[in-house]
Amino acid sequence: MNLREAQLAARTQLAHTESPVRDAELLLLHILGITKAQLLIAPKRELTSAEFAAYQALLARRAAHEPVQYITGMQEFYGLPFRVTPATLIPRPETELLVESVLAQIPQHHAVRIADVGTGTGCIAIALAVHLPYAHVTALDLSDAALSVARENAAINHVKKRVMPLHSDLLSSVAGQAFDVVVSNPPYVPFSDRSTLAPQVRDFEPETALYAGEDGLEIYRRLIPQAYKALHPGGLLALEIGYGQDAALRSLLSEWNEVTILNDLQGIPRTILAKRR
Repeated sequence: MNLREAQLAARTQLAHTESPVRDAELLLLHILGITKAQLLIAPKRELTSAEFAAYQALLARRAAHEPVQYITGMQEFYGLPFRVTPATLIPRPETELLVESVLAQIPQHHAVRIADVGTGTGCIAIALAVHLPYAHVTALDLSDAALSVARENAAINHVKKRVMPLHSDLLSSVAGQAFDVVVSNPPYVPFSDRSTLAPQVRDFEPETALYAGEDGLEIYRRLIPQAYKALHPGGLLALEIGYGQDAALRSLLSEWNEVTILNDLQGIPRTILAKRR
């Protein structure tokens, strides 16, 4: 079977999944260790029996709804490569708005201290460190497995000297320290919404990175007061929020200044910014 035929068969095998065409191609590129351009140049190249068997094994995992990112072990975020494992939430395009919103508030040449709460892969912390060359970022997480991934990603993206992964329940491990920015993409899915999630999210991504009580606001209620204590006067709090949570977050931030909500590309309120009085 040649590469073109293998892809067509794979698309059929993955027809019940969210993106069969893309996934069939990504998994084939992963198995062969080639680029998309190389694939386009030689569509009639024959797969070896070993390559075909390996491809079929990965297709079976994807057909069972395992995310492609966990199968390949990589995901791009903000133009940067990130290692991902089942211990971490998969970085999502909509979270890039959170990074953009912080970068828009902080001059590139400023030496700022940033705390990234619930860092996971470290994608937010690392993207900020890459684009703010004088920033020092403390990347906080309860999961030691996630912190290990974040350390690896800081090295991959050449910012390990300015990104410090640290075990912490929210900001507890840095109590008494002061920051210019606190940023977080916390768990915000109501547990009652579990059944509505896509299988690749519900059955594979870590529950501790997804769910936040019955209304999805549990982490915000704890984090916002901690962030107020941790920030310098005028310091920035930047949070990703879930669908329909903007009014509740405005209420939780009633003691803050300059509360601003930003919509994602679908017009959904996705990021909220506020400054400490």
